[in-house]
Amino acid sequence: MEKTIDSNYIQQHLANERTYLAWIRTALAMVGIGFLIVNIHFSLNETSAAADQFAQMIGIFSVVLGLIIIVFATYSYLVKKKQINEQTFQPSNRVVWLVSIFTIIISILFFLYFFVY
Repeated sequence: MEKTIDSNYIQQHLANERTYLAWIRTALAMVGIGFLIVNIHFSLNETSAAADQFAQMIGIFSVVLGLIIIVFATYSYLVKKKQINEQTFQPSNRVVWLVSIFTIIISILFFLYFFVY
């Protein structure tokens, strides 16, 4: 069996795959949180039109954020795979900052939902 370029950096590729899977778990958690908030909201007996719209907005935002995280994670995985093989790896802070900012926004929206409505 011939050695491939990937086999020279097995540990790095395995770490890259674990990171990718962690991002996917994060994305699924975001989507799940969106469904949870909508489910909790509509299981309440007394709701207003404004509260309905706010809960739906949080749910949609969470699902869209989860999908965006999956796209960025996949792109990041493929770029890092290439960089590992070429020995030009550069850690990227953009995705981490974007996900952090959006997670803070989602958290603020949850806080507002639970304490305002």
